[in-house]
Amino acid sequence: MQEGDVVRSLSGRDRNTLLAVVNTDENFVYVCDGKGRPLHNPKRKNPRHVSAVERRLSAADLHSDKSLRKALAIVKSEIM
Repeated sequence: MQEGDVVRSLSGRDRNTLLAVVNTDENFVYVCDGKGRPLHNPKRKNPRHVSAVERRLSAADLHSDKSLRKALAIVKSEIM
């Protein structure tokens, strides 16, 4: 997974929500949704607890919480 990938949470309180990967390290991915998890406070998740949705957001979509929420809403409407 890379920065900008859209993923679905498989476990935790945020189960079945769409999130955007904003950072990765060797053991974890850091995800945000722009509302409950703003960009300045990403959630650290184990990569086994998320599933890729085969969509990717641009750098402009990851610029602010508002643009991130709009982009995730568009992806959600496309896959549902």
